[in-house]
Amino acid sequence: MASLDSQYGRPMVAGGLGRQDVSTIETKGTALITGASSGIGAIYADRLAKRGYDLILVARNKNRLAALARRLENDTSRSVETISADLNNKTDLARIETTLRTNPGITLLVNNAGVGATTPLLDSDVEKMDEMIRLNVGALTRLTYAAAPGFVARGGGTIVNIASSVAISPETLNGVYGGSKAFVLALSLSLNHELAGKGVRVQAVLPGATATEFWDIAGLPVRNLPTEIVMAAEDTVDAALAGLDQGETVTIPSLPDKAEWDRFDAARRTMSAKLSSAVPARRYNIENPQFSRSVT
Repeated sequence: MASLDSQYGRPMVAGGLGRQDVSTIETKGTALITGASSGIGAIYADRLAKRGYDLILVARNKNRLAALARRLENDTSRSVETISADLNNKTDLARIETTLRTNPGITLLVNNAGVGATTPLLDSDVEKMDEMIRLNVGALTRLTYAAAPGFVARGGGTIVNIASSVAISPETLNGVYGGSKAFVLALSLSLNHELAGKGVRVQAVLPGATATEFWDIAGLPVRNLPTEIVMAAEDTVDAALAGLDQGETVTIPSLPDKAEWDRFDAARRTMSAKLSSAVPARRYNIENPQFSRSVT
């Protein structure tokens, strides 16, 4: 018989990851998840606990965190710690950085906290955009920097950065939001290149439209989007974890054929070898470039 995960609607087949089985799974260390009180973050917490991780859940909403922690501890018998923190507050952010630096049991960081915007740039509040940059870019960078040296020193660890499909489609929504997620993708690719030989995994997840509170906060309720483009948050996280299991550096849950990303990335890498030269490209018709006059 199959039982049902009471909150997230996933069938848990007897002999699979039901409560009794979860408690016997070898602990995989501790996962620290930001933005964990709802949506994608809360589902990551559920899935990772069922995979054998203890949890440190970070979010602003203390009551939601406490309720989620109680449920997960009851369902999975895993240890769940909560930290109420606003990552746009320097003191709160420093507390999480300290946790990442000093807790050697942390083996997985999920940088999920972030905000978005759907309003065009010219109609946006620059202060709100500045807050978005500080959270989506600044806080994520500092937390990654806090975790990575310890992972390298211990010879292993995983960093999952939740970006967005707008990282490669910046025309879709507010350009500052797209720019912030392009940063997340670029940082992830660079870190993967730098840390892969040191036993550290880095994954960037690029969801499309996902059914979470994100859209209400961003000013465009999800009910106003075409249903055919909106993915359930549970499916988004399950696809992201499947991509991690398959060794993907970049996971795009909606993309039907991974070869499309591979071609896109290969074209980028091929072009990167042509992006720096001592002389301008011939197509600009620059006569007698400085290089030809200065070299003896």
